[in-house]
Amino acid sequence: MRPGEQLTLQIENEMEYGYFLTDGEDSVLLHRSEMTEDIDDQDEVEVYLYVDHEERLAATMKIPTINAHTYGWVEVVDVVEDMGAFVDVGLSKDALVATEHLPPFEEAWPKKGDKLYCMLKVTSYGRMFAKPATEDVISDLFTEAPETLMNKEITGTIYRLIATGSFMLTDTGVRGFIHRTERKEEPRLGSTVTGRVIAVKEDGTVNVSLLPRKQEALSVDAEEILTYMRTRNGAMPYGDKSDPEDIRERFQMSKAAFKRALGHLMKNGLVYQKEGWTYEKK
Repeated sequence: MRPGEQLTLQIENEMEYGYFLTDGEDSVLLHRSEMTEDIDDQDEVEVYLYVDHEERLAATMKIPTINAHTYGWVEVVDVVEDMGAFVDVGLSKDALVATEHLPPFEEAWPKKGDKLYCMLKVTSYGRMFAKPATEDVISDLFTEAPETLMNKEITGTIYRLIATGSFMLTDTGVRGFIHRTERKEEPRLGSTVTGRVIAVKEDGTVNVSLLPRKQEALSVDAEEILTYMRTRNGAMPYGDKSDPEDIRERFQMSKAAFKRALGHLMKNGLVYQKEGWTYEKK
């Protein structure tokens, strides 16, 4: 019997803390904490073999969610410097995604709660390693994006990082690419992001932007104006008739951007103008 095997074993005898199981030659302990159902009336039981925290070969009725032939999404439960990320594979012992399978910069490493698409490798010593899928493997999940996705928001998981950008995959299998010019910062491997589709390509993939839409960008300028007004008790000597140079010097934005932002604030009923001044509505 070796770690990583899934076997059907005979119940040899019961102990206070569990059952000893046998394949006819060797025996292994199934601790009660590793049982998922009562086996008192059974002659045999299907188990998975692993090496426990005390370095002993042990049996569990919990079957890992991934194995050497089956890939799946696994959740990051811990990250350790110089080691890598530990992921939950459905057992009482977590598997390690080693540093060699993570980005070179730790800022882009996954964090607790992020998800990676992996397979499981178990060494003869019982050490469990999760290996992220290559592009060829994960491509089995891809579906063709409909043209109706253009300009729509999509949410997905970052599964691959390269120098020019990041690749994401939605729950429905749409593959998206985020060019480095379409983001403010590099997303983490395994993180969930929401962006806007800016191109639906002939191969069925999409290009995605994480930058705000134009109207959302306007609200950023509007927020800056509103913040400035609140430092002056809700009033400022600027309006849509103000000199462009005065606007640029005070807000570092063009007169056109200032007017759009001011219009946005007025449309939302936050400010009003009077005699060349702008006032916040209370």
